[in-house]
Amino acid sequence: MGLNGQKIIVVGAGIGGLSAALCLRRQGAEVTVLEQAEKISEVGAGLQISPNGVAVLRALGLEDGLAAKAVRGQAAVLRDCRGGGEVLRLDLTRLDSGQAYYFVHRVDLIDLLADAARRAGVNIRLLQKVRTVETGPEPVVHLASGGRLSGDLVVGADGLHSRARVALNGEDTPFFTGQVAWRAVVPNDPGLGAEAQVFMGPGRHLVAYPLRGGDLVNLVAVQERKEWAAEGWHHFDDPDNLRAAFAGFGGTARALLAQVDEVGLWGLFRHPVAANWYGEGLAILGDAAHPTLPFMAQGANMALEDAWVLGDCLARHGLGEAGLIAYQAARRDRAVRIVAAANGNAWKYHLRPGPVRAAAHLALKLGGAVAPGRMIRQFDWLYGFDVTARGAAP
Repeated sequence: MGLNGQKIIVVGAGIGGLSAALCLRRQGAEVTVLEQAEKISEVGAGLQISPNGVAVLRALGLEDGLAAKAVRGQAAVLRDCRGGGEVLRLDLTRLDSGQAYYFVHRVDLIDLLADAARRAGVNIRLLQKVRTVETGPEPVVHLASGGRLSGDLVVGADGLHSRARVALNGEDTPFFTGQVAWRAVVPNDPGLGAEAQVFMGPGRHLVAYPLRGGDLVNLVAVQERKEWAAEGWHHFDDPDNLRAAFAGFGGTARALLAQVDEVGLWGLFRHPVAANWYGEGLAILGDAAHPTLPFMAQGANMALEDAWVLGDCLARHGLGEAGLIAYQAARRDRAVRIVAAANGNAWKYHLRPGPVRAAAHLALKLGGAVAPGRMIRQFDWLYGFDVTARGAAP
């Protein structure tokens, strides 16, 4: 069927919005992206692009561009926080899909997608702050400037505080998980290899992995605490507060934390997965549809999957209800499963000293030694799923 000549407005020029614009343009649509910032940019930080996300970039002809900007991950290693002793090594080269796992700077991925979108003929309009989105046969985007834009379909890829999500589902009430996260990028002076390191401590953990050819290291540090912190990625904190919270961490973890000179802090909140991903003339994807905690590293990957499936379903069934029903049917159950897995993951890294922690770490060590293949295959359902394969989406 295709989307030739259909006018689609995408709200948001993040990973979800730009990839959706590419996927829809690929099907022949005339696509305009609205971005509220004065330039397409992202807070500097790292992302893990697992094989399920790489599959979409490959289908869009962008895997080589990703590989040129990213570090190909070889392993994920769980370590004790004090001495840095290895608890479990997951060999990322043994994934059942046989596909690559990358560590990439968020800015580099955004640039890759934005350049590809412009080359494909996507119109990207900056300084376009959206106030509300109105559903209907001819949906309307109302701008803060007083302007209004309409098309055949509006796609809300406007993130955590999505106006499109509100139009379909009303306001939701997220709740604070009792966890905060810091993130920073530091020089790779300790010489970390192409591995994601997870340093596990009581009530907290630190994740570190290399970026940009191994020159930099991305840090995400999560702590359980009662004090609330604001949600969002644009809040900054004193690096000494981060170091104080992780004072018991030694070895490589301590060396990395010592290098932090600028750090962001945000509160981790749980949001429900949206009940409605579409309405008349409107669809949502990415964080607008399924905000997730960072404990499965799947936010960007889910947005890439959403973008491909939305384009595929609309091309097969049209912009009307049939295409939108097919899109939600293909995506919502998987998103719910991934979000639930992320919700349940953090405690595994935060065990307090004692017999439970000792037994858990021993079980991981034995599992890694006796059945390393089985340890990594537990993620086949996640990493091995390719939405671009024929028949993957209805």
